[in-house]
Amino acid sequence: MHNYSESTLVEQPTIALFAQLGYETVNAFGETFGAQGTLSTLGRETSSEVVLVPRLRTALQRLNSGLAREAIEQAIEELTRSRAVLSPANANRELYRLLKNGVKVSVRDEVGAETIETVHVIDWNAPGNNDFLLASQFWITGDIYKRRADLVGFVNGLPLIFIELKTTHQRLENAYRDNLRDYKDTIPQLFWYNAFILLSNGLQSKIGSMTAGWEHFFEWKKISAEEEQGAISLETLIRGTCEKGRLLDIVENFTLFSDAGGALIK
Repeated sequence: MHNYSESTLVEQPTIALFAQLGYETVNAFGETFGAQGTLSTLGRETSSEVVLVPRLRTALQRLNSGLAREAIEQAIEELTRSRAVLSPANANRELYRLLKNGVKVSVRDEVGAETIETVHVIDWNAPGNNDFLLASQFWITGDIYKRRADLVGFVNGLPLIFIELKTTHQRLENAYRDNLRDYKDTIPQLFWYNAFILLSNGLQSKIGSMTAGWEHFFEWKKISAEEEQGAISLETLIRGTCEKGRLLDIVENFTLFSDAGGALIK
């Protein structure tokens, strides 16, 4: 039975592919937590946190080497504060703008004069300057329930990629209707940061946004060139969307929010 498990047939090859793409990978099933990251596997204090703050802090310090510590800490506070009062889509749009444009912070110089600085969150031009991590079996606690995500991809400690996997004998639509919708209801904080969602049962794979209905999840058939022969597969989907440069390009240049119809849609 184990040889035909979801982990063996779908999850482990997916993790291996992310490793080929240069992501650090970690199995977080037995993750330990600690105050201020002490003895913590991923630097989380509790499973309700979805941002890996130590990785975020290290990335911000590297990308903003000329800024004072005060500016970095203000940016972290802004990026990690609760957005529970907003709709998930509005929370996502608010955070997307911070990712794309940077976080504006107010700092005082040596003589007490206040200046506005921009803390850059992602280096869009040099993917190698960012920190890429794939966590498997990632526990998240919501207000009432606790859930375990199959795979979550982080850039500079922020959870931008969500991947739900099913076994090959299960309909892919079940990943959306039975799992994804439940996750969005029970652990909404994970999706405040989300760039896109991947669903796969190994045979069929689709991509969609955090506001998309099942009818708006689509296959990704090519990796790079227009003349390339299309191939529908989980590998094509991952290489075409999660390779470091392509991921940042999609997030920065091919993300749109529209509220023309009344409800905000990503």
